Formats: sequence, C-alpha cells, structure tokens
Amino acid sequence: MTVAVRVIPCLDVDGGRVTKGIRFLDNIDVGDPVELARVYDAEGADELVFYDITASSQSRDTTYDVVRRTAEQVFIPLTVGGGVRAVEDIDRLLRAGADKVSLNTAAVERPDVLGEGAMRFGSQCIVLSVDARRAAWAPSGFEVTTHGGRRSADLDLVEWVRRGQELGAGEVVVNSMDADGTRDGFDLDMIAAVRAEVSVPVVASGGAGALGDFAPAVEAGADAVLAASVFHFGDLRIADVKTALRDAGHEIR
Repeated sequence: MTVAVRVIPCLDVDGGRVTKGIRFLDNIDVGDPVELARVYDAEGADELVFYDITASSQSRDTTYDVVRRTAEQVFIPLTVGGGVRAVEDIDRLLRAGADKVSLNTAAVERPDVLGEGAMRFGSQCIVLSVDARRAAWAPSGFEVTTHGGRRSADLDLVEWVRRGQELGAGEVVVNSMDADGTRDGFDLDMIAAVRAEVSVPVVASGGAGALGDFAPAVEAGADAVLAASVFHFGDLRIADVKTALRDAGHEIR
C-alpha cells in the first residue's frame, strides 16, 4: 500500500513568537504562531509541527498556553516539542491539544522516556526528533546533536534512530543541522541512511528551498517533508509543493 506523502510546516517558537534562522543562529521574528497555524491549516497543510526551540537549552517548560491556543485554531494533527523531559510533560502537552509529542534532547539524556511515553500513550504519540550533522568519526557519517544543535551527543545517527524505534518511537524526524535554513536542499544521504534502518515513518527536515527539493527527499525515503522558512516568507505555498510532488509521481493527501 502506498502511503500518501505529508507536507508539514514547522513553527520554531521562541518566547511565544515564531522565529527562523540558519543552522539555529541569527534568528529573526516571523510572527504569531496561532495566526500562522490558522493560515497553514487553511492552505492545506497535512500536519503542523511546533518546536519551542529554546526550552531545552534554557531548561524550562514548553509554553503550554501557546500550544493550547494553536490547537484550538487548527483541525490537523499538531506535533509539539521542546523542553519535554518526562512522561508528565508529554501528558500535559497532549492535554493542551497536541496529537503527538516530539522528544530530542530529553530522549538522548534519558532514552527510557521514549518507552515510558509509548507504553502510556501509544507509539503513535511519540516522535523521536533528531538534529544531526555530518561527522567523520561516526560510522554512518552523521552524529546526533542536542540543545538545539549546540552540543554533540557522541551518538551515531543510525544507531540512535534504530534504538529509538526499539524503545517505542512511532515516527522519526531527521533534521540536518548542516542544511537547516540554508535552502540548499535536503540531505538526501542522511534521509536514506535513516530510512534503511527504521520501519516507522521518517520525516525529512532541514534545507528546503525550492519546489524541486521535495520529491528527491521522498525518493530518498521520507514519508513526509517538513519546511519552515520557505513557507513563512511566502516563497513557496503548500499547494505548490503538493502539486510538485504529484507531478513527480507521488501520492499526496
């Protein structure tokens, strides 16, 4: 059975505002997350991802109020991440309106939280999000980073996603730190390496810049494509991305 490709806008939120930078640096203000979420829902986004990008590095909770108000405005699945450290945090986000909860730094620091979350809420609610970059020392050629790309986790990407799936993650988001915000295209080698290792859905993130960037990511193994700045700044529309994917022979929602 062919699974339809999902097109997912990503809202990187800092201090209650959507922001966007390059490789997580030099961020500029983009707007109100609730307003942007409403626009993307109306434009036909299949899902929405909401990352509180400084919650982990600042050791604070995700802004539940913003999550709640965003969830009230959209009728598509909402994935929320950032500052999630325990099962109680997952519970609070799901109660605030999230459909799925994304874990990154917390999963690296305490992998059991993936299993605990999957056991209590089901694997379909638990997303392993990985910020990875090229590294000569890593067997796969890619290493995992944490705290918004600020620290190396000393983990090989492929080994980590395999373990994440075994622990109970129902989806993997693989974000290329090297490509993030550059608009040079997705890291196809990274996507392929992850796809070869896991059977759960893989979401490609980092580097989208043109309509022609999305189909190659799907061909490399992505079940969904995620982008931020190209949508926020109006360079690309969700409908145009879906048309480009359909024209390349991929089923879309």
